[in-house]
Amino acid sequence: MSAHSHAADDPHAALEALKETSTGIENKKLAMWAFLASDCMFFGTLISTHLIYRKIYPDIVDPKAIFDIELTGFSSFILLMSSFLMALSVSAAHKGNIKGVRWFLGGTIFFGLIFLCGQVYEFHHFVTDFGLTLSSNVFGSTFYVLTGTHGVHVALGIIWLGSWLVYTFTDRYKAEHALDIEVAGLYWHFVDIVWIVIFTVVYLVEYVPFLT
Repeated sequence: MSAHSHAADDPHAALEALKETSTGIENKKLAMWAFLASDCMFFGTLISTHLIYRKIYPDIVDPKAIFDIELTGFSSFILLMSSFLMALSVSAAHKGNIKGVRWFLGGTIFFGLIFLCGQVYEFHHFVTDFGLTLSSNVFGSTFYVLTGTHGVHVALGIIWLGSWLVYTFTDRYKAEHALDIEVAGLYWHFVDIVWIVIFTVVYLVEYVPFLT
């Protein structure tokens, strides 16, 4: 009996078949990978724009004079730890450990909020102490657009994870929702990876003499 015949005879098998593509990957995961691929190109454009204008106008701003690398490094570490907690949350979801899902999702959200608070503090510091605004110069424009866009992604991720955290306290949360937690995790890991790239090429590269 062919797989199609089996699916036709078994409604449950037919439903499961609809959830997967011909590659064997669930439709939700494939859709998220497609979105992340497009978002990767979007961030690649923003990062490239910042780096290009940084080279064209190297003397507009001295980043080392305004960057608080200790604060940004701490925020980066916090975001990395949130990614670790997100992985634990996905693992707990697949194991049916709902308490683990709640704790690890809550920790991920908390760490994400710490990161956002650090970014808001940094922006406020740049504006009030150095007068660096979105419209003050090219560096300010490309820097705020790039890091601000990433901050919006983090905020959306927190809202998404927060909605799932609330959902776990309802009777509607089932074991099959582990896939949805995993899809949200893919987004969160992507946001973390993008920040590591931003932290490296926007912040750390300024402290490498032969690259500046």
